[in-house]
Amino acid sequence: MNRTILTAVLLITSSAILAQKLSKTKQQALAIAEKLQPQVATVCNQLWQYSETALREHQSAKYLADLLEENGFQLERGVADMPTAFVASYGSGSPVIGILAEFDALPGVGNEAVPYREARKDGVTGGHGCGHNLFGSACVNSAIAVKEMMENGSFTGTIKLFGTPAEETVVGKVYMARDGIFAGLDAVLEWHPGTENGVGYVNGLAMNNFEVEFFGQAAHGAADPWNGRSALDAVEMMNYGVNLMREHVYPSTRIHYVIPHAGEAPNVVPEYAKVWYYVRDTSRSNVEKYYQRILKIAEAAALGTNTTHKVRLITGVHEYNKNYPLMAALEKNIIAIGAPEFTAEEQEWGKKLQDFTEKDQLGFKTEIKKIPDNWEEIPPSGGSTDVAEVSFITPTAGFRIATAPYGVPWHSWATSASHGTSAGIKGAVVATKVLTLTAVDLFTDPKLVKEAQDYFKEKTKGKEYQSPLPEGQKVILPDQ
Repeated sequence: MNRTILTAVLLITSSAILAQKLSKTKQQALAIAEKLQPQVATVCNQLWQYSETALREHQSAKYLADLLEENGFQLERGVADMPTAFVASYGSGSPVIGILAEFDALPGVGNEAVPYREARKDGVTGGHGCGHNLFGSACVNSAIAVKEMMENGSFTGTIKLFGTPAEETVVGKVYMARDGIFAGLDAVLEWHPGTENGVGYVNGLAMNNFEVEFFGQAAHGAADPWNGRSALDAVEMMNYGVNLMREHVYPSTRIHYVIPHAGEAPNVVPEYAKVWYYVRDTSRSNVEKYYQRILKIAEAAALGTNTTHKVRLITGVHEYNKNYPLMAALEKNIIAIGAPEFTAEEQEWGKKLQDFTEKDQLGFKTEIKKIPDNWEEIPPSGGSTDVAEVSFITPTAGFRIATAPYGVPWHSWATSASHGTSAGIKGAVVATKVLTLTAVDLFTDPKLVKEAQDYFKEKTKGKEYQSPLPEGQKVILPDQ
């Protein structure tokens, strides 16, 4: 279970797939995607080695952008004032189809590609606990496959690959959307590593991510505390007010915070303190409503402690606006391709990881979950994603492929380990094929594009996208 590229392990036979009733054009696209499998593995492994965190993905972004440029794409680098954001384009005219690529890792979850806790020997502490190394590889390689089809004259239009950094901090696509980077698209596709296989039909939550800083006056904690004004008192008063508020919010509301700075020493009245908040709900309007209430609580806390305060909205996102026609198209292609086929050795590795993390030893999931009839009634999951911003600009849909054993903790060292194995790479191989075939559908079936756009217009009621960000706010780069 090492990360060496072994073509014999990675290749998934296409005989069963080609037996499906695929059009000649889709069979040609599938053949190209299969030809790219060794490159999919190489890119997965390289991004796993880098494991760069949000807005620090300099090697990862350059590696992917250079690969696309070498394959004939026109590159625009450093878009939306983010050095690691880019757009790669090929072709001209309509339709204009986008594919989203992510490549940022998480801090502190690095691990060797083994089914137990072991720090990486190269000293890298970040890890792809969300599988963005697989995400980035599959998306970039599917764009290359589509480009080859266009180059061969199979269809015309424009394919755009968006290199979107900092998804883990819910930042990259928010600023790209605000700056109009996703304008003019007819549809967008994405995927994400996971522990199951199937279209993503459960909505995420809208969210605001913000900090509140309080400024007071230092003094000796015992000798003359009356000369002090505690910024920490203000943070505590704010948090107490928000915690009382919890009784009076919707059941769908989620509010959580940490205190990154609470003072320097017990005998010094803290003159500076900072609290970091997320507020989430099922709709953007609910988030805004409770955000405004929390801001009033922060103001009251400053007044009550004779301090001053400053609020910084870091980022904000909508809920994911799902597009059923695109979801249905993705599902057909997932079924045609099939879930990854794991070897007995890979399944045993997965069970060892499950055993180490005290989960049922079920291995990797191989069945495909279909979209239920009542999918719109299923409550949203607890997470948020900046893909949601794109989904309010153009028809958008995505899917999940099993890349880690079922039930293991996500965003953890366990998934970082799995995403550096041949089993994880098989998920990226399947995703490359599904993305390629669905893009072919969009380029060759104007009816599908129209259905997706009509559905989008009905869901958004013709309202134009409005960014949650304050006008003119620049992205906050690391160490700023």
